[in-house]
Amino acid sequence: MGFKRFSVLLAGRLVFIMLMLMGLSYLVTIPGYHAATFLAFCVLVFLVVEVYQFVQRTNAEISRFLDAARYADFSQRFRMHDLGAGFGELGETFTDILKRFQEVRAGQEKELRHLKALVEHVPVPLLSLYSDGALTVWNNAARRLFGSLSTTHLNDLAQFGTVFQKEVAEIGPGDRRLVAFYADEVEQQMMLVATKIIIDGKPEKLFSLQNIQSELDVAQLQAWQDLVRVLTHEIMNSITPVASLAKTAVDLVDDAARKVTDNPEVVAELGDVKDAVNTVARRSDKLNQFVSSYRSLTRLPEPKKKLIRLQDMFNELTTLFEKEWRNSGIRLNVVIEPDELDISADREMLEQVLINMLQNAGQALSDTPDSTVWLAARLNRRGRVTIEIADNGPGVPADLAKRIFVPFFTTKREGSGVGLALTRQVMTAHGGSVNLGEREGGGAKFSLIF
Repeated sequence: MGFKRFSVLLAGRLVFIMLMLMGLSYLVTIPGYHAATFLAFCVLVFLVVEVYQFVQRTNAEISRFLDAARYADFSQRFRMHDLGAGFGELGETFTDILKRFQEVRAGQEKELRHLKALVEHVPVPLLSLYSDGALTVWNNAARRLFGSLSTTHLNDLAQFGTVFQKEVAEIGPGDRRLVAFYADEVEQQMMLVATKIIIDGKPEKLFSLQNIQSELDVAQLQAWQDLVRVLTHEIMNSITPVASLAKTAVDLVDDAARKVTDNPEVVAELGDVKDAVNTVARRSDKLNQFVSSYRSLTRLPEPKKKLIRLQDMFNELTTLFEKEWRNSGIRLNVVIEPDELDISADREMLEQVLINMLQNAGQALSDTPDSTVWLAARLNRRGRVTIEIADNGPGVPADLAKRIFVPFFTTKREGSGVGLALTRQVMTAHGGSVNLGEREGGGAKFSLIF
């Protein structure tokens, strides 16, 4: 409506100017009308100037409107009522158009923020690889995975394993591969999935990385628990009657020996039988105890997590082991960074795990001069609490390193193979992991990562 009225007003002014031109031309041809001619000329000039200003005001406001639309300056308002008839409605139209632009832009920005929030909070790490080797990390999960390490180029992925870098470079769109990912000296199994997208004519590969190590640990642990449960059940069912019959046989032999006291040879033979049966009974009891120790692998309760100040726990462990190692000459070094480091865990479970692992470290130092054990707690580069138990002993041979967490496996003559398997189960129950590495300078280092 504002534009139509503006056109009518402009057309009226132009018609009036044409009429004034015709009148001025007529007056010029008539002698003696000098004053009228001059007055008509002045009116004509005034009308031309007024039309010029009328159009200029309109052009200025249109230019301001176009600039506001170009630069998304939705704060502009067009209150043009004081410029004359027709301008008020024109200004209202401009303001309404900008308001509609603003609503559309606000809707787009809201949708964009929503999509960004979704990407940021997706629990699966996402990253893009471009044709020039540049990398873009898209969300919090990816930043937590890579920690504080720089990941802006394909070559930067070599610090997480050359195999991992090679798989990222070579995997094709739509492929899925299980790859090893190394972070903080810990190997994790990642499911790498790739897809290809093209934006503005530029292709890029979008990757998702899913850490399935915890799922593998849980599945493996469940398999071992099922196996242990079956084995202990069958062995206990077989051994229990043997132990019972052996004890009964000892009593029968004693009764028989009392009845034939007049025959020394029979008494001697019954004594041999009794010794043999006693040996069977003792071995049956030992086997019962041995099998019973594995039931702890299948009866671990749910951890009761509470916030624990590690400094307090480490102080108690220091007091305990300084007394225990006083005569063996083993030194215990404790480091916590920062001093106020806390952890959410089941205190009883964690204490027992640390006691077992410190005892293992002390046993590994039996023939080591200047024996030292390190107990440390810190935040790793991905912000996860890590407790490390290290020693300067002979370390663990490479061929045994991957087997020490397997139930029943032990290198100790009197060992049961339960300790480290139980440690792994406790860490899995806490949503963490336990790993074996080498200490700089020699020796073994176990890392509990929460």
